[in-house]
Amino acid sequence: MSKRLRSSEVCADCSGPDPSWASVNRGTFICDECCSVHRSLGRHISQVRHLKHTPWPPTLLQMVETLYNNGANSIWEHSLLDPASLISGRRKANPQDKVHPNKAEFIRAKYQMLAFVHRLPCRDDDSVTAKDLSKQLHSSVRTGNLETCLRLLSLGAQANFFHPEKGNTPLHVASKAGQILQAELLAVYGADPGTQDASGKTPVDYARQGGHHELAERLVEIQYELTDRLAFYLCGRKPDHKNGQHFIIPQMADSSLDLSELAKAAKKKLQSLSNHLFEELAMDVYDEVDRRETDAVWLATQNHSTLVTETTVVPFLPVNPEYSSTRNQGRQKLARFNAHEFATLVIDILSDAKRRQQGSPLSSSKDNVELILKTISNQHSGESQDNDQPDYDSVASDEDTDLDATASKAHRQKSLDSDLSDGPVTVQEFMEVKNALVASEAKIQQLMKVNNNLSDELRIMQKKLQTLQSENSNLRKQATTNIYQVQTDSEYTDTSNHSSLKRRPSARGSRPMSMYETGSGQKPYLPMGEVNHPEESRTRLQPFPAHASRLEKQNSTPESDYDNTPNDRDLDDLGYMCRKNALGLGSSTRDRAAWSGGTLHHLHPLLCFQTHNVLRY
Repeated sequence: MSKRLRSSEVCADCSGPDPSWASVNRGTFICDECCSVHRSLGRHISQVRHLKHTPWPPTLLQMVETLYNNGANSIWEHSLLDPASLISGRRKANPQDKVHPNKAEFIRAKYQMLAFVHRLPCRDDDSVTAKDLSKQLHSSVRTGNLETCLRLLSLGAQANFFHPEKGNTPLHVASKAGQILQAELLAVYGADPGTQDASGKTPVDYARQGGHHELAERLVEIQYELTDRLAFYLCGRKPDHKNGQHFIIPQMADSSLDLSELAKAAKKKLQSLSNHLFEELAMDVYDEVDRRETDAVWLATQNHSTLVTETTVVPFLPVNPEYSSTRNQGRQKLARFNAHEFATLVIDILSDAKRRQQGSPLSSSKDNVELILKTISNQHSGESQDNDQPDYDSVASDEDTDLDATASKAHRQKSLDSDLSDGPVTVQEFMEVKNALVASEAKIQQLMKVNNNLSDELRIMQKKLQTLQSENSNLRKQATTNIYQVQTDSEYTDTSNHSSLKRRPSARGSRPMSMYETGSGQKPYLPMGEVNHPEESRTRLQPFPAHASRLEKQNSTPESDYDNTPNDRDLDDLGYMCRKNALGLGSSTRDRAAWSGGTLHHLHPLLCFQTHNVLRY
C-alpha cells in the first residue's frame, strides 16, 4: 500500500490517526491502544498483527487492505451508522477516550458481543439459518467480492461447509476460480486446504489444474502453517515447500539434557495421544507462540511510560468459552514454561507431527511400558508433596487482564524472559540466562538481609536515644530540686580555710554576714587557729523562760532570713560590752547572761572596735 493511502488511514475503533496494527479476521486497522484491548480478547475474537514488524505473506496483507478499503468496518458497526442509534445513546469511541473502560467496553461490544452487526430475522432452527448462509458463501467465493463473504462469515456461515449436492467446500470453489484473496479469507476463518471433495481432490489440486500456481503454493504454505510457524519461532527459518521440504526439526545445541527419564516419558505420552488430542495441543502451542511473538513486538514498539500506566501486556492466553475448563487451564499454564522448556515442547511437537504426517510407527512397546512404570513410581513418590495443592487451577476471566494492573506488571518480565527464543536456543545461552537469574536473585536476597540488619540497628538506636532522653530529663529535675532545697544537716567550715568556705552549701554564704544574726541561734566565735566545731553539735535554742533577760528575748524573736539589720538597742549593748572589754573591765552578771554558753571567751578588743564601728557607721 502506498504511503499516501496509508497516511489517510484511521483506527477502525476510535478513528485515531496512523494505525499500526491490523485485525486479520476483522479486516480492519487499529491503533496501539485499541490493539491492547484486542489482544486481551484472544485470537478466537481478533487476530492482531503489526503492519511493519511482523512478517506478512503478501496475499494475506493484500486481503486485509482490500477489506479495509471496501468498508469492512461497516459490517461490525452496522447499527451505529443508523440515525436511530443516536437516539438510543450508542456512540463510537473517540481517540481522546480512556482505554479503560471507554474503549475497552466499546471494542468488546463490537467484536465479542457483535452488538452492532446486522441481524437476520429470527428463525426457529438456527442450524437451517447457518446452512443457508454457508450455501450463499459457497456461491459467493467464486467472485472477488470479499466484503460479501466477510458479512456472511460474520453472520455464522461455515468456512469448511461441505455442500451436499456439489460435493465440495467453498475453498475448492475459490481455488478452482483462482480467487487467492477469497482463499486467504476462508483460511483465516478455518478452511482446511487438505480437505478432499467427493472425487478425492484437494483445493491444491484444483489450483494446479487451473494453472493458478501462486495460489497452489500459497495453499501448501497454509496447509503447513502451524509447523512452519513453530519452526520459524525456534530457528528463524521455514521449510522450502517448492522442493518438497515440509518440516524443519531444530535441534538443541546440547541434547544431553533431553535424555532424562522424565523427558523421555513426556515424549512417549505425547506420541500416545490420539490425532484429535494432538491437534488440540498443537493448536494451543501455536496460540502461545503467537502470544509470545506479538508480546515481543508490542514491548519493542511501545514507550516505557505507556507500559507503566496502562494494562497492555497479556500474561497468558485468554479464556476461550468454546473450550473446556481443563483445556483453558492447560493453555494458561503454557505461559509458565521458560524458553528452554517451551523450546523442548515445540521440538517434540514438530517431531511427532512429522512422524504422524509420514505415517512412521512408534517405538517398541517394551520401552513404553518401562517408561510408564517409572512415571508411575515417580508420581507415587511425589503424591505426599502434591496432596496440599488443588487438582485444577482457577480459570481467570476475560476482565482479569484489564482490572489487575499489578498482576500484568508482575508478568511483564516473565514474558520478556520467555520471548528470548526467537532464534536457535543453545544450552550455553540457556545456562547464561539461568546463571544471571540466580545471581540476580542472590543479590536481591543479600540486599534484603542488609536492609533488615539496618532496620534492626535503627530500632536499637531509637531505643537508646529514648533511654538517654529520659535519663537527661530525670537529671534535670534532680538538679532543679537540689538548688532550692534547704540543707539542714550541713557542717560549718573552718574560717581560716578558704577552700572550705567556697564549698559551703548554705544559701547565706552568697551574702555578707554580721556578727549577730537575728532569727537564728547564736553563732560560735572561734579565735584564730582553733578548729571549728561541727554543726551537728549545735542544738537549736528553746523558748526562753519568763525570767529570761531582755537581750535573750530579742534574740529569740522570729524574723526573716533576708532581714539581718539589728535594732539600736542591740547595737548599744554590743558596743558597751566591747568597750568594757577593751578597757579591761570585767563583765557583770547581766552581761554574762547575754553571752550565755561561754562562747565569747577572750574577745579581742580590736575586733570589738571594728565591729562596733561597722555596725554604727
